[in-house]
Amino acid sequence: QVQLVESGGGLVQPGGSLRLSCAASGFSLDYYAIGWFRQAPGKEREGLSCITSSDGRTDYADSVKGRFTISRDNAKKTVYLQMTNLKPDDTAVYYCAADRYGLGGLDPPLYDYWGQGTRVTVSS
Repeated sequence: QVQLVESGGGLVQPGGSLRLSCAASGFSLDYYAIGWFRQAPGKEREGLSCITSSDGRTDYADSVKGRFTISRDNAKKTVYLQMTNLKPDDTAVYYCAADRYGLGGLDPPLYDYWGQGTRVTVSS
């Protein structure tokens, strides 16, 4: 059974940092691409970053490029999203998702499995 569990969210001040984790079970990261997404109240789900299965190629949305970094540890079956210089506009529920074809992308319909999300609040 494919399962994704996000963790690491919380309250942080503007300019601060957080590292989100996405723990995978029931499948191998060797074959699945993982993406990070977020959804703020009243807004559509937004693709932030992804990492492919085969060569670990990464991609980022313009809104987070230079501030967020995606990485994976296949042995721990965990994908991370390091977030720095956080802004109030980054407040949202953050989700990770798995693409069984391994290609990734920033478009939510490309993904087959989703975690339950972790909330990030950026506020002073």
